[in-house]
Amino acid sequence: MMAVDTKLPYEEQYISEYSQKRNEPEWFRNIRLNAFRQSEDLPMAKANKTRIIDWNFTNFKHDVAGEPIQSYDTLPEQIRVLLGDESEAENKNLIIVRNNDVAYANLSQDLKDNGVIFEDIFTALNEHGDLVQKYFMTDGVAVDENKLTARHAALLNSGIFLYVPKNVVIKDPVQVVFWQEDDEAAVFNHVLLVAEENSEVTYVENYYSANANKESVANLVSEVFAHANAKVSYGGVDNFAAGTTTYVNRRGVADRDAQIEWALGQMNDGNTISENTTHLKGDNSICNAKSVSVGRGKQKQNFTARIVNWGKDSDGYILQHGVMKDQSSSIFDGIGKIEHGATRANAEQESRVLMLDEGARGDANPILLIDEDDVTAGHAASVGRVDPLQLYYLMSRGISQQEAERLVIHGFLDPVVREIPIETVQKQLKAVIEGKVN
Repeated sequence: MMAVDTKLPYEEQYISEYSQKRNEPEWFRNIRLNAFRQSEDLPMAKANKTRIIDWNFTNFKHDVAGEPIQSYDTLPEQIRVLLGDESEAENKNLIIVRNNDVAYANLSQDLKDNGVIFEDIFTALNEHGDLVQKYFMTDGVAVDENKLTARHAALLNSGIFLYVPKNVVIKDPVQVVFWQEDDEAAVFNHVLLVAEENSEVTYVENYYSANANKESVANLVSEVFAHANAKVSYGGVDNFAAGTTTYVNRRGVADRDAQIEWALGQMNDGNTISENTTHLKGDNSICNAKSVSVGRGKQKQNFTARIVNWGKDSDGYILQHGVMKDQSSSIFDGIGKIEHGATRANAEQESRVLMLDEGARGDANPILLIDEDDVTAGHAASVGRVDPLQLYYLMSRGISQQEAERLVIHGFLDPVVREIPIETVQKQLKAVIEGKVN
């Protein structure tokens, strides 16, 4: 197969004019332009055992407006499910991004009075530029990591800035829905979450689209900074349709006694590369990274979960389960890295893949990299096909084959789903899984 054109259909002048249109500060415009100049010379993102040279990363519309939401009833049913009933939605700390623009935003007065910032990234660039500049693609994801991170910085067209001040505990989840309404609209989305010392927040994001036939691109970067003794629970359900090729790079940095919890439902129907990396920089820092995935059709997916222990007594645990249907294929890499000096650190991981159909493929690769002696570490991995006796038993009780497969899938994923510490993410995941297995 011939490789697709990997050159962006945009020029430097377009980047500069787009930045001016968004009224961005000069320092951010310079980041865009420098990223654009670097992007073509950088290597493509790495995808172990996955050929991505012929994936679509360049065929998309970059600047697509999104109209404000006039009423709850005008939202698609799939989004209303994510929000609950209308009264629940009105009381949420919630932002809905429609294509590339904020269509709805609400933050309680109490959180505003406590100094919480929850707004789109373009507003934050102008109103809280010093804070954004301190964290944006500096100590988390670097602009020049690869071709796709550079393109992300150059073409960023939506995003969220969430800042939780010192000692502020947000009890209710903060939620964002990213809605790719236009079939060809690209989503170059950046989430920047900063939790100061002794703070606590639960953040939930949902990506949704319905472009099964037209091609587009989602290039998503999230950076999470949990300072001393802060706790961040980050839940995400990615649900892009088959037409969207997706690159996801979620990165966490945890300081002393901080905790980052990842609860991710990787439910895209299109080709996907996803990397979730957390650096446990501080002593006694903790990361739990839990994820589930269902692949179907002919899609190809590549998932990397990585936790790097730098601090003494730091603790990292990776748990990922995937189900492959039809002719889909997925790679699951789990990487635990303990750096020299991280005495008494712990790195644990479990990756399990279930293949439902003859043409489905899955691969689980546990990797432990240990540069310190006084540590604990362990891994478990399995790849296998559904037990025909299990299906036969269910069908012998009068259950159809489709219903039997549905029960097997839910049973296989449930050990991860029920461990997800965010109730709303559990509920949303169950609904999305149900839609994929029917």
